[in-house]
Amino acid sequence: MAKKAIEDQQKAPKGYIPALKKLYKEEIVEKLVKEFSYNTVMEAPRLVKITINEGIGEGTQDKKIVEDAAAELALITGQKAVITTSRKDVSNFKLRKGMPVGCKVTLRDVKMYEFLEKLIRVTLPRIRDFNGIAENMDGRGNYTLGIKEQIIFPEVDIDKNPRIHGMEITFVTTAKSDAECKALLAAFGLPFKKHNK
Repeated sequence: MAKKAIEDQQKAPKGYIPALKKLYKEEIVEKLVKEFSYNTVMEAPRLVKITINEGIGEGTQDKKIVEDAAAELALITGQKAVITTSRKDVSNFKLRKGMPVGCKVTLRDVKMYEFLEKLIRVTLPRIRDFNGIAENMDGRGNYTLGIKEQIIFPEVDIDKNPRIHGMEITFVTTAKSDAECKALLAAFGLPFKKHNK
């Protein structure tokens, strides 16, 4: 009963549409159709999911470090994080199969758009000497952004958890090329580095 009450609290109000989802439907789709000469709006690429992944090497010595990181990631994303474990034994790293080595969260729909908006409008502008993100696409229409310190997120209290670790944020899209993926993410507002021509 208590679990259901928590789930009900986390659900978005009826009829609520995140600002970036609204922007996508009203403006971005049309822009992409014009730019890439699609026949229909259904061909325009869309954002499917965002996966946030943290690898915590010290987790092999102390499981609590991974649990703290998972709690922190849940705070950042608004969704429970899953603890990832090693798949095989690696003696050089004192690693055994099944040991906790990190945590991850996969966001879709409302939570995905809310996280993206927070990332673009609040988190990235907090980085000192920030001059844009690199445009390293994977060749299949997806993009991974590497962040060196999780403390750039406003939810992270460095006094409670002084450990600093990085994370990978992967944007999975339906784009068929890197150019389409970049155009979609740039239209949402991701600040790619500007090259001097």
